[in-house]
Amino acid sequence: MMGFLWDSLTLGRIDRLYDQVILCTYLISLTLCLYLFNLSGDDKWKGTFFGKYEEYLPLAIQFFLGGLSSAYVIYFSRSVSFSKTISFFIILLVLLFANELLKKRISNKYLQFGAYFFVNFTFFTFFVPMIVNSMNTFLFMLSGTISLGITLALIIFIYNASPSTRKEISLGKMLSLILGIYFLINAFYFFNLIPPVPLAMESGLVAHNVERNIETDEYYVTYEQNPWYKMWRDNRHEFSYEPGSDVYVFTSIFAPSKLSESILHRWKWFSPHTNQWEVIDEIGFEITGGREGGFRGYTVKNKMMEGEWKVDVITNDGLVLGIINFEIDSISKAEPKRLETRVFK
Repeated sequence: MMGFLWDSLTLGRIDRLYDQVILCTYLISLTLCLYLFNLSGDDKWKGTFFGKYEEYLPLAIQFFLGGLSSAYVIYFSRSVSFSKTISFFIILLVLLFANELLKKRISNKYLQFGAYFFVNFTFFTFFVPMIVNSMNTFLFMLSGTISLGITLALIIFIYNASPSTRKEISLGKMLSLILGIYFLINAFYFFNLIPPVPLAMESGLVAHNVERNIETDEYYVTYEQNPWYKMWRDNRHEFSYEPGSDVYVFTSIFAPSKLSESILHRWKWFSPHTNQWEVIDEIGFEITGGREGGFRGYTVKNKMMEGEWKVDVITNDGLVLGIINFEIDSISKAEPKRLETRVFK
């Protein structure tokens, strides 16, 4: 776990050159180690430079696999919301801890290539959008195709070059495993279960007022504080609402430099008549990446009905960045409690 602690201290912005070099180095090194290890059983490296270090190849595979897994946990933790997307984040956590616990199983070739394809696919899902400065379904499919092609080419090349590998695995079973993971990740995407890395919602608040100072480009957000013991959210869940007044939802969204994306605030109200969430309004705006504190924006509504509300913060393709939920107080003249004005620079 020391590697995870190191990555958490050194990896910060997914669009930073240092981070990209580290991730590319990990993935290339993992690919090379898989090739060297799977041909070592045929005495391919006997008497060569690599032959001196054959016994360390499983540890190297585990190191680079763990490095990629820990980096993904760090990046995806910024984007995951306590909604459907947390399921994919849990898979990353399981992969991270499994890599630490299954040291003796890392020589299993099905486990090796299955884990390799997963981290490979995950890498390209955010690396390709950063290269072209855009996010959409086509680019996700392109990322999957690239990673699938690289993985299958590596497996087939090793299978043809290594008699010992041909004895250990069934090529049909291996390809079925890889294709199964491919379709699983695609299913996660189309059911909006994958956090939208490289985008991340830094802040999300339901507020009584939002003002922008054009001269300083600062946003002043006035909201009701939560009690100190509710540390998992900033604003109070019960919103003190006076009929006819405005309700603001403010968000700050991190995006890599030069990446442009359409963001929607989808306002929903839970109807006591149908016992379902009803979409009341969708308000969109464009964001451009590059700001350290994220792209700031807000939407506003009035004539609010009392009851449970939530605002889904989503991309134009429906990927969920976060969910802001609150309840309109049923008291018609409820006084706001513990008001605070926070400055977003």
